Parts: sequence; structure tokens; C-alpha cells
Amino acid sequence: MSTLIAFCTCPDTETAERIAAAVVQERLAACVNRLPGVVSTYRWQGEIHRDNEHLLLIKTTSERFAALRDRIVSLHPYDVPEVVAVAVVAGFDPYLAWIESQTSRNA
Repeated sequence: MSTLIAFCTCPDTETAERIAAAVVQERLAACVNRLPGVVSTYRWQGEIHRDNEHLLLIKTTSERFAALRDRIVSLHPYDVPEVVAVAVVAGFDPYLAWIESQTSRNA
């Protein structure tokens, strides 16, 4: 099983906190860091937008990613929420083991 860090932007504090709490409570993530004050610039429906958002850094595993993605989409107000993940190629072994234990379906 490999460790992932998933990224998700949220429009406000309430959404970010609701998603963070749900995915940790449901063992889809071991930990979520919320970074307020992110400014996103993107093209949507042919126009350039610039929005203040909160960025969630979500620690999970490859085994739990599909369920995590689906849960975020179900809770998120955006039509197309950002839910992407990158592999963790190295880390402190006890921390990586903790992520695995906290996202285990058998815990």
C-alpha cells in the first residue's frame, strides 16, 4: 500500500472543515491540513476567475483514495471539485505506518 497526499480546494471555512472532519471520521484520511488564504486563478466556462479558497492537504493511502474522492465529491458544492493526489515517495517510516493504521478499514 502506498501513501498519498490528496489536494482539494474549498470555497470557504465551513466547507473545508466539514470535508476534513468527515474524511478523518470515516477513516478515509489519517490527517487533513487546512490552509486558508489560497488564491486560485483558473479558467471556467470560458472566463478567467480568481477566487479565495482553502486548500486541504489530505494524507491517505492508495487503497482508500477512490472512496475518499467519492466522499469529497458528495460533500463538495463545486460542480467539478479539485480532487487530485500525488504519491509520497519517501517519508518517516513511523509516520507513514500511522497513516496506514488510521485509514485501515479494520481499525
